[in-house]
Amino acid sequence: MTEWDNLRLPYQLQWFAKDGPGGEKTEEPTAKRLTDARNDGKVAKSRELGFAVDLIVLFLLLKILIGFVYNGFRDVFLFVYGRIPEFVKNNAKEISGFSTGSFLNMVLTESLKLMLPFLIVGFAVCFLVNLLQVGWKVTTKPMQPKFDKFNPINGFKRIFSKDSLFELFKSIVKLLLIAYVSYTSVKDNANDLFILYDIPLIQAILLCGQIILDTGLKIGMVYLVVGIADWFYQKHKFHEDMKMTKQEVKDEYKNTEGNPEIKGKQRQRMQEASRRRMMQDIPKADVIITNPTHISVAIKYDANEAKAPVVLAKGEDYLALKIREVAKENHVEIVENKPLARMLYTNVDIGQEIPPELYQAVAEVLAMVYNLKNN
Repeated sequence: MTEWDNLRLPYQLQWFAKDGPGGEKTEEPTAKRLTDARNDGKVAKSRELGFAVDLIVLFLLLKILIGFVYNGFRDVFLFVYGRIPEFVKNNAKEISGFSTGSFLNMVLTESLKLMLPFLIVGFAVCFLVNLLQVGWKVTTKPMQPKFDKFNPINGFKRIFSKDSLFELFKSIVKLLLIAYVSYTSVKDNANDLFILYDIPLIQAILLCGQIILDTGLKIGMVYLVVGIADWFYQKHKFHEDMKMTKQEVKDEYKNTEGNPEIKGKQRQRMQEASRRRMMQDIPKADVIITNPTHISVAIKYDANEAKAPVVLAKGEDYLALKIREVAKENHVEIVENKPLARMLYTNVDIGQEIPPELYQAVAEVLAMVYNLKNN
């Protein structure tokens, strides 16, 4: 053993396998897995897309309502500024009959009235974008506390996970794009900014507001491109995360459909019980129509119970032989008719009436059997 052998780390192939029991996730997600994920609040959704649309709509709304916002904030400012002397004179106790608390409440109320349209529109846009992405499904599971989130090891893994690195890269890209758009926008309006000192205050404020609105809309459009790209990525990532291993598919099938071996035994027991009931009904039959050895079909006709003859039992090969044996033991007539036996066995289930196209053929057989019994 050399000194290099002591430096070798033991390894296991499981370290390189994807998460999930049963090996690599190669199977498409089942409908149940997608439904369970949806109930748990796991959906393919891009927050960036919602923020981008919200940003564009808010800047457009601000551009439309700029006059309303300007006049409103101007009135509030003049109202507050005009009462500063009274506020100082009365030692901050009373202003023209209003207490300090009432005065502040009135200022806050007027400010909220100006912001209310933006708050309502922002909430509505964000809600609609999310609704279009994932549809309507209310669930409280994401809000339930999960103790594994308090595990420092799991937290460390999340910090240095592939998803966290991607989010970091995405944030850097957004910052660079926003910085570039802001720089180019200000650069394009540099000539206008240089004359701010030479124009009236109101005109300077309107000019700055216009530049800010235009820059905000440009940033929103760039952000929208990032949001659309992120939405496609989130859809792809969600699909990959929902994929299943072969073992997971087998386990889900066992949990939903039952163990195949158990289901096979249950099906076999049900078939045996059905076969026993069928054999018990053979003595009630009027005639057994055979092929002559491969197929046997037991027919009964009771005008008081059914409009047409009914198939009581049927079988082929070994079961056909057992039907004939039981029929002989109970003195039930056996008639050989190969085409009719095949038609009955193929087209009529046990307990069903024969179809109209077979009425004539079966009636002739029954008539022959009734004549033999009468003689």
